[in-house]
Amino acid sequence: MSLQNIYDLTYEELNNFIINNCSTDLKKSGMRTNQLWKFIYKKGLKDILHFSNIPDELKNNLKQQLSFKRIDIAEKKISNDGTIKWLLKLQDGNLVETVFIPSDKRGTLCISSQVGCTLNCKFCHTGTQLMVKNLSTAEIINQILVAKDELKDWGTQKIITNIVYMGMGEPFYNYNNVKKSIAILKNNQGLDYSAKKITVSTAGITPEIIKAAKEISTYLALSLHAPNDELREKIMPINKKYKIKDLIESCSYYAKINKEKIFLEYVLLKNINDSEHCSKQLIKLMSKFPSKLNLIEFNAWPGVGYEPSDQETVQKFYRSIKNSGHIVTLRKSRGEDILGACGQLKTESQRKPKSL
Repeated sequence: MSLQNIYDLTYEELNNFIINNCSTDLKKSGMRTNQLWKFIYKKGLKDILHFSNIPDELKNNLKQQLSFKRIDIAEKKISNDGTIKWLLKLQDGNLVETVFIPSDKRGTLCISSQVGCTLNCKFCHTGTQLMVKNLSTAEIINQILVAKDELKDWGTQKIITNIVYMGMGEPFYNYNNVKKSIAILKNNQGLDYSAKKITVSTAGITPEIIKAAKEISTYLALSLHAPNDELREKIMPINKKYKIKDLIESCSYYAKINKEKIFLEYVLLKNINDSEHCSKQLIKLMSKFPSKLNLIEFNAWPGVGYEPSDQETVQKFYRSIKNSGHIVTLRKSRGEDILGACGQLKTESQRKPKSL
């Protein structure tokens, strides 16, 4: 019989588990839950035998019913710029990628929510890998724990300062597990990441954007990449279902509820979405709701049919947005030499055929 994974449990669920399955007195359950949570998420301990001040009877009960095992590192690559990419092997044998991006003021961990992706965005390497599965809450949380193990990030000063759900997959197509993992991340007895240190990126699943406004409440990033429906549908098929008008309405609602600007992600593709006409359309679109623009230089990958815009075009596009009064950042490519940059993540995992 397979054990339930402790990293699938929120603080409240762990407390209930101890009460219902470990013969723990209701008066003591809160104290025990708090102790366990801190051992796991403050100190990074993964062997229950090292949990001091926990009664042996409770330790034995937990060991028989819960798994504390981390997922394994299949491969690790370090870029010339210090970016680290881990290929992680899940317990079912599937592979997923996680990337750490260090900078002077922050350390950002880019985590995945799915193995593969259903969206098939034409410029994205992950989109060439068919959808394999949604990650469980434990598999999402494990990416953070493994990275913290690797970086020796269990002290009071966080090396990983920011978490972004921008890896493989569409987070809002795995809504419940992403929501639950964020609840674990936010818990101040453990990993203790505030909502403003977490960003969820979506290609624009409007019903979930509206739900997430109240239920998740982190920063939101919209992978826009085109300023009109006709162009966006060519490079992002999801736009056939959720039009830009829908995105504007849902993002306006999200910004109103959370009192924060929406990040717009825009990859510049040569002779596709980098024209002066596109920049003017984008300025008009940005005026419809509170937003900040992240301009991203395209990261090529083997077999892709697109090229990055030349530097003159990039600068012209950037100045056009900036001169209009909107907030815009030109994001530097990181980890490109290890295929760890935006849109480059992909593994060899494939969906297993259904048994007859």
